[in-house]
Amino acid sequence: MLYSFHKKHVMKQFFILFSTLLFTGSSYHSQTLQNKRSSPENVKIIILGNVQDAGSPQIGCHKECCMNLWKHPQEDRKVTSLGVIDKELQKNYIFDASPDFTRQVELLMEHVSEKKKKVPDGIFITHAHIGHYTGLMFLGKEGMNSNAVPVYTMPRLKKFFENNGPWSQLIRLNNIVPYEMQNEVPVQVNSHLEVTPIQVPHRDEYSETVGFIIKGPHKKALFIPDIDKWNKWKYNIADVIKTVDYAFLDGTFYDSEEIGYRNIEDIPHPFVVESMELFKSLSPEYKKRIFFIHFNHTNTILNPESKQSKEVLEKGFNIARMGDEFTL
Repeated sequence: MLYSFHKKHVMKQFFILFSTLLFTGSSYHSQTLQNKRSSPENVKIIILGNVQDAGSPQIGCHKECCMNLWKHPQEDRKVTSLGVIDKELQKNYIFDASPDFTRQVELLMEHVSEKKKKVPDGIFITHAHIGHYTGLMFLGKEGMNSNAVPVYTMPRLKKFFENNGPWSQLIRLNNIVPYEMQNEVPVQVNSHLEVTPIQVPHRDEYSETVGFIIKGPHKKALFIPDIDKWNKWKYNIADVIKTVDYAFLDGTFYDSEEIGYRNIEDIPHPFVVESMELFKSLSPEYKKRIFFIHFNHTNTILNPESKQSKEVLEKGFNIARMGDEFTL
């Protein structure tokens, strides 16, 4: 793997890079010769799912949002995950291994001309909540019995995998090989793709929580499916949005009416209405870079025809839908 570094040197380089990203905008690209030769159509992000961890319909739910879905499931109701496809190098990667991992891997492989390939070339995990890592279980001997699939994790998550079954068995049987990332240190995945984990505040019972900056040959994407509240983060999210071409951001709940009997302090997320208010002063150019994702089963944004979906679009923002593609 292309993941070796002298920590102090790379950390210094990254802080210089991140400062540049914050203050020079998304036109900045430090590209290799391979980057420059790659066609914009060769490297893409594909949305493999946009639902919160427990899916839609959600277990035990017989409210209006789920009732009809029990008898008539919708194919596009998959748990949040991104795929990255590199057609030129014939490589592909998944960001978060959701409970819908089996179908999502198959969707990703439909874009690969090398038909013998059956697993991603790498898996990046944001954190240890059920919608983001449990799909790894299908790589075990009860499922694919895969061989040495690279799984990129933060330090606490790597220890969690090493010390807890069934994840430790995946490592012991060489189904997966964990690669430890460091906060805000770029990982050069291949000559076209660089991924930087950035820690965000969230409920970290078993691991850290990160978002990712995914940098392709021509464009960059920010992926933060989970965060407590934007004002708890050390970075100004509006400034970070200006440094990327796409921002896939936590849209778990549309507003407080969805919470019902639950205490929002137990499940903190920025409401979509809060985010839109926070971003309302952004120019149309920056607003259109924002794609809300990771919707709870109660969130009416899941329905493209809902009043809430139309309101998001009318205000200049976007909604990530399964199958959407974006060039990197």
